[in-house]
Amino acid sequence: MLSSVLPLVLQALGNPDLSVSSVSTLKKICRECKYDLPPYANNIVAVSQEVLIKQIHKTSQCMWLMQALGFLLSALPVEEILRNLHSLITPYIQQLEKLAGETPNPSNKLMVHIFASETNHFPPIKALFELVTSVTLTIFQQGPRDHPDIVDSFMQLQAQALKRKPDLFLSESLDVKAVFHCGVLSLKFPEGPTVKSTCFFFTELIAHCADVPPVGQVLQEDGKLLLLAVLEAIGGQSSRSLMDQFAEVLFCLNKHCFALLTVWLKEALRSPGFPSSRVSDEQKDTFSQQVLRERVNKRRVKDIVKEFTLVCRGLHGTEYAADY
Repeated sequence: MLSSVLPLVLQALGNPDLSVSSVSTLKKICRECKYDLPPYANNIVAVSQEVLIKQIHKTSQCMWLMQALGFLLSALPVEEILRNLHSLITPYIQQLEKLAGETPNPSNKLMVHIFASETNHFPPIKALFELVTSVTLTIFQQGPRDHPDIVDSFMQLQAQALKRKPDLFLSESLDVKAVFHCGVLSLKFPEGPTVKSTCFFFTELIAHCADVPPVGQVLQEDGKLLLLAVLEAIGGQSSRSLMDQFAEVLFCLNKHCFALLTVWLKEALRSPGFPSSRVSDEQKDTFSQQVLRERVNKRRVKDIVKEFTLVCRGLHGTEYAADY
């Protein structure tokens, strides 16, 4: 059935008069038959790429087409996802870099430069962003540990989106909660660059809790998970060299979510032995009070975190601490 229907649909994609019907049909096929489509994936991606570059379809149909490709790619193995995604987005990266006056560099796989131009110059940005996000979330579901470079780029991309075009996070097609949970998972990676990019993502995310409702909602519901991950890192799970980055996340929570942080800190630090068996209840109380007092002085929060992490690691007052 697919072998007879697909060629007709793909051929119709190139006809502007059949835009709505052809794209909606392909989207339905990719959504409902995605596990039967791997043998046809290369052909679907190639034809879709061609019609997108030729700008045959209006923006809304481009969005549908990107969603169709998201369904298709999500059923493929990670390496196939990356190969197809790379071939799909490379022409756009080249166009974006041309607009920005940069030398084309196809190695920017996850489009950190996606926001180099204004959206009205380049309508597919929203669709591209949502495609890359949904497909990368699929990689997280398959297991991201073997791909710290992808996680690093993904977190940078999300941070840049929040920094430059936060309204992208208003889209119903973007699973903000899933992106948030991927971030919490990424904070626990051993690779320093990945953790730094993830902390950058969270500082940008938290800053928009008031003006981007989906962000505010996910922080309200799951923000305590973020705080727990930060406290675990400070307690000894992450390298001491990353404490400044975790302190910045803590500072942002205090600045933008003070009432919630007050409750979360109290609940989290009540657990015996958390975030380290080496700290007393009194030391935890002092740390909590010190952090909550500092809503303006970021440098002071970094010092408080450095002091507390030394206590958590049993290094306070040692020669190791002197070098810190």
